[in-house]
Amino acid sequence: MSELLADHTTLRLGGPAERLLIHTDPAAWPDLTHAVLHEAIAPFVLGGGSNTIADDTGYPGPVIRMATRGITARQLDGGVVEVTSQAGEPLSALVAFAITEGLSGIEYLAGIPGTVGAAPIQNTGAYGQQISDTLARLTVYDWSRRQLAVFYPEACGFGYRTSLFKAYPGRWTILEVVLRLTRSAYAAPVTYQHLAHHLGVPLHARVPLVEAARGVMIDRCQRGLSLSESGPDARQVGSVFLNPPITATQADEVCKAGGMVYRDDYRVLRTSAGWLLQLAGHDAGSQLAPGVSCSTRRALTLTAHDGATSAAFNAVLQTLARDVFTMTGIRLHPEPARPVAVLIAERDMP
Repeated sequence: MSELLADHTTLRLGGPAERLLIHTDPAAWPDLTHAVLHEAIAPFVLGGGSNTIADDTGYPGPVIRMATRGITARQLDGGVVEVTSQAGEPLSALVAFAITEGLSGIEYLAGIPGTVGAAPIQNTGAYGQQISDTLARLTVYDWSRRQLAVFYPEACGFGYRTSLFKAYPGRWTILEVVLRLTRSAYAAPVTYQHLAHHLGVPLHARVPLVEAARGVMIDRCQRGLSLSESGPDARQVGSVFLNPPITATQADEVCKAGGMVYRDDYRVLRTSAGWLLQLAGHDAGSQLAPGVSCSTRRALTLTAHDGATSAAFNAVLQTLARDVFTMTGIRLHPEPARPVAVLIAERDMP
């Protein structure tokens, strides 16, 4: 019997995979690739499933779930430690390892679900840190050339919650991530006011690593940013829209309406997607479709319930984006990924 993708995603939605392969042994990767290279449809690679909306019809090709584990560290000069993680490691486990070892650079990523291998695809970030800040290199498999390759940061096309890997889904699979972290008992300076408030320190203060991570977890929980194991908000994929880029004129209008405007790490003007949803009349707990509602904590997280379907969930995303655009002229861009079937012949970059 085919394996349901619903059993491997946090939304618990999605039909059957034509074939599910679970990759646990790094040394077995050549055998796994050999087993799927004859397929007409490129394999979809799944991590923790916390940022995926799988279709009700499933996926017509093979699905590879990355479940490789293992973290090692190597001391370099100048207090720098090179940390190597297998792609299937939970990101939370890598953050915990760094904190236990007294290594700074990813402490503010505490509480983010998903795997280490998925983090560079999305250029995962929070509280002023992003995975690209400390990335040294990636080992990837190039499905087009059918060989391993090493990517350094400058070749990854990193941007705000994006990368080359996100722009060309299906071309590469990340197998191993190498970070360069700094040996320190203290976290990077606190740059977010609400986090400083939870920590009881002024902005730009440095606190012990453990305290920083604990403050992040408390802040994420109170703001509805944590993935619950049970309860009404358990079936979700986190924020469903990215904070959108806006023009200077739109920024003026947002400020006049009481919204927040900021520049991201790439100096692009953005505003809060959650605030835009509220401006358009959508609030925490709002019922949006049968089986689909805003989370009990915030409008930017949608939750699935009995009777939900992927089709309904995606239709709600389109409706929300249309409501915001109609009111403000600002376009929202969905954050979760949808498995898109790509023919092997079309897997090459243009």
